[in-house]
Amino acid sequence: MNEKSSISELKGIGEKTEQLFHKIGVRTIGDLLRYYPRGYDVYEAPVPISEAEMGKTSTVSGIISAKPQVGGNKNMQITTISVKDASGILKVVWFRMPFLKNTLVKGQDIILRGRVVEKKGQRFMEHPELFSPAQTYEIKQDTLQPIYPLTAGLTNNLIVKAMRQALEYLDLSQDFLPNRIRMKYHLAEYNYAVRGIHFPENKEQFYFARERLVFEEFLIFILALRQTKEKNEKEINGFSIVQKAEIDQFLKSLPYELTNAQKKVWKEIQSEMCGKYTMSRLIQGDVGSGKTILAVLALMLAGLNGYQGAMMAPTEVLAKQHYESVTALLNTYQIPLKAELLTGSMTVKEKRLAYERIENGEVQIVLGTHALIQEKVNYQNLAIVVTDEQHRFGVRQRESFAKKGTVPHILVMSATPIPRTLAIIIYGELDISVIDELPANRLPIKNCVVDTGYRPKAYRFMQKQIAEGRQCYVICPMVEESEAMEAENVTDYARNLQAELGTSIHVAALHGKMKQKQKDEIMEAFARNEIQVLVSTTVIEVGINVPNATVMMVENAERFGLAQLHQLRGRVGRGTQQSYCIFMSGSKTKETKKRLEILNKSNDGFYIANEDLKLRGPGDLFGIRQSGLMDFRIGDVFQDANLLHKANDAANDILSEDPELLKDEHLRIKEHLKHYMTEINLETTL
Repeated sequence: MNEKSSISELKGIGEKTEQLFHKIGVRTIGDLLRYYPRGYDVYEAPVPISEAEMGKTSTVSGIISAKPQVGGNKNMQITTISVKDASGILKVVWFRMPFLKNTLVKGQDIILRGRVVEKKGQRFMEHPELFSPAQTYEIKQDTLQPIYPLTAGLTNNLIVKAMRQALEYLDLSQDFLPNRIRMKYHLAEYNYAVRGIHFPENKEQFYFARERLVFEEFLIFILALRQTKEKNEKEINGFSIVQKAEIDQFLKSLPYELTNAQKKVWKEIQSEMCGKYTMSRLIQGDVGSGKTILAVLALMLAGLNGYQGAMMAPTEVLAKQHYESVTALLNTYQIPLKAELLTGSMTVKEKRLAYERIENGEVQIVLGTHALIQEKVNYQNLAIVVTDEQHRFGVRQRESFAKKGTVPHILVMSATPIPRTLAIIIYGELDISVIDELPANRLPIKNCVVDTGYRPKAYRFMQKQIAEGRQCYVICPMVEESEAMEAENVTDYARNLQAELGTSIHVAALHGKMKQKQKDEIMEAFARNEIQVLVSTTVIEVGINVPNATVMMVENAERFGLAQLHQLRGRVGRGTQQSYCIFMSGSKTKETKKRLEILNKSNDGFYIANEDLKLRGPGDLFGIRQSGLMDFRIGDVFQDANLLHKANDAANDILSEDPELLKDEHLRIKEHLKHYMTEINLETTL
């Protein structure tokens, strides 16, 4: 058995279970080893009862202060005790465990581990683990139990068993990182790291394991990026593009003036599209800074020069919105160009007609989703492609489009405020432009950071805004309840909120597990104001433009990274009305307050990203995934910024002395690199 062996070679994995593993992207033993835990159940030292945090799992120790009581009915018997320590009293309840009455006695020392909630002014711990005698907890204290992302039918226990088996049978002693690199950057061996990430004996082992695996992932990513960068550097511009008076006239006619930052970036785009070499540019701009109008100008410039331009959006709803706004601009300002929409959900006939219009050059601007790069689409003369950060590497799209003709100009839009030093590494093959000011007509969003006690007031505020014709978002961290992460449940939350707000207000739920068609229908209904409150997970990040939405309330705000919270906040503040963002935190720790206060004080994404980096230390590694940016398995470009820099230095070292990776010590890196580039669908010359 080796890393390339099928997952079915493990004991206990039959055909049915194998299909479940395939659902989560695990086909081989190697895939299984790289299927990292999303978190750990940590058995912390007991805290005083008064310090147990609401809504979170805590461990407390104390004395049973009253005789156990059993109530409820036949179907649901409830056992209740009171536990006290020097700091306070805690009510404890167990469901369907009446036999506990015989083992628990008044005056007994016990340790309890469970979730603390407040009901009618009293603190309760619900259905906790019980350790008695109390000393038995010491065996579990400080251990970390892995918690994996799951799919229906696949349990955490099943993954744990498969993982233990794989680690037992595989020889992991061969390390693909050269010794000198490991020593230079103080990295753990591969064998230690893989075991330590899945079954860490303590936090220290977890930190070392994770650091090694994040470094490795970043190194391979950067080496892959360099491969594509070398291949695409300094392509000669195959298009004859000149500046057009119609665009200057269009800009003068707009009801607003571009900001100085927009003007500067437009000048860079224009000079490159008219220049000697093909453009590869990233526009970094905060939410609402006006990136889209620059993309439209670039598409117009190509169209007015007799070429075509394509703009790819991450969702169909957004693609349709782009199409409608571009068509409106072309008609209003009498620009002699035609736009076309192309998405996966169009009928066969609609697609066929669209393909014909694109191929014969009837349309100059094509807006759509991934459908834009399907084999059936033949462009007559595609000169520019606008994509966004959700599409990993701008290069992959370029390669797909290049096969359809001359290598086009590439413009990548990013609303993730990444500090420049990181952006240079991540988007190594792109030149970077930054729009660092907001249009003058944008009202700054008013923010507040509150605890859960503010919720009734927040609901009243939302009702008031809806009565004025506005709409609201509520963001929750999870789709389904999980014992490991006690977060608001989207579907339950929407149901409860509907009951709270009344039938005159339409509340709907949206989450990642829905089919795309269903998501699109809900988002379109929200855009039409048929839904007034949208309760959603973070799928809304790249959703839609709804200028009428003025309230964003984020539940469990402490569970999100600041960069992600800032992105979410960008869903409001898009219209002429004042907008508000309510960050509701279930945590009372000083650290959480300090982090969220950064958002409270500032609406500047670049400032927030930099401040967030300053606050982060090794203690945050259990923390919050900042964003889905670049979609790394374990690394996070914000949280692990220092490791990204180190991996970049290591890549420079390796390539400066062995550009083709031909030395013996680099052959295993080369093998990993090939596998990685195949996995993410990138061509390689290796």
